[in-house]
Amino acid sequence: MSSSVLLVIGTRKGLWLARRNGGRWDLTGPWLPMTEVYSVAVDTRGEPRVLAGTESPHFGPTLVTSDDLGESWQEPEHAPVAFPADTETSLRRVWQIVPGSPEEPGVVYAGTEPSALFRSEDGGSNYELVRGLWDHPHRAEWFPGFGGQAVHTVLPDPRYPNRILVGMSTGGVYRTTDGGAEWNPANHGIRAYFMPENEYPEFGQCVHRMARNTAAPDRIYLQNHHGVYRSDDGAETWDSIAEGLPADFGFPVAVDPADPDTVYTFPLVADQHRFPPEGDCRIYRSRDGGESWEGLGDGLPREGFWSAVMRDALCLDDGDPAGVYFGSRSGEVYASSDRGESWTRIAQHLPDVLSLRAAVV
Repeated sequence: MSSSVLLVIGTRKGLWLARRNGGRWDLTGPWLPMTEVYSVAVDTRGEPRVLAGTESPHFGPTLVTSDDLGESWQEPEHAPVAFPADTETSLRRVWQIVPGSPEEPGVVYAGTEPSALFRSEDGGSNYELVRGLWDHPHRAEWFPGFGGQAVHTVLPDPRYPNRILVGMSTGGVYRTTDGGAEWNPANHGIRAYFMPENEYPEFGQCVHRMARNTAAPDRIYLQNHHGVYRSDDGAETWDSIAEGLPADFGFPVAVDPADPDTVYTFPLVADQHRFPPEGDCRIYRSRDGGESWEGLGDGLPREGFWSAVMRDALCLDDGDPAGVYFGSRSGEVYASSDRGESWTRIAQHLPDVLSLRAAVV
């Protein structure tokens, strides 16, 4: 893990920043106090920019940016993410913020609730609705999951800027190869157990999270609402890799940016029992693409842990080796500098952790 890492921690009551310098972590916050921070990003394609999707009970949702690593925050006078008047809808929440490819240094994507994709060309200050996804004929049949009807995963292809994957609850995986004009479902092999009349539909799956490996962009991992999957062909087909896990339900999945075979997840018992099996806090890691799994718990609470890790609260940085991080709904944040073999608690007693992003800065 690098000696200069920034970890951005979005919670239900604001944002905290953790900086690692040498072997020490320094925690500051809260920034943006009393806002729900469901999405954060660190754009390192130029001078680092931190972005956060916030929701205030008084002022509503917005997206803010910082160009001094979180010391100050800017929001345009107008709403940066807003639905056009003809859609007759309004923004509920920004669930995902993702910088585009290095070839498009100003492009940033935002996934929202209701399910939509927005695109910025000025580094994340102003966004326009991607009409091709919003106007898709399937949209009338997408319906809210337990957390709402949202695009919560956006995966640009680092090789081809016009190729983008999105994941939504519910609706499943959709793919464009022309920059967003046309979208097609990409759910072949993903089960929707709550649709017994057709458990493998064209669309309608409740995807919880996807992760793409930047070294091998056609390798994609997916945590479903019951089910863990891998695609080796850019989401054309999906195969189950849940065997060996103690449960196939969960929210996050994250892949090592330098190793397409190393993937992490945090299993929960089931949708009706959203805590780790036997209250044992373990991150599960596979080093062979999901063919086998191992539970990693050195330094973690091994009993009495009845919390959970949300879809955007598990991440890796871009160091060598990559640091691994996760935050819980009970306000703990853990870091590993040895690919998950051992863990150090770097924060506790925070509000519910909703989103994490780490980067070498």
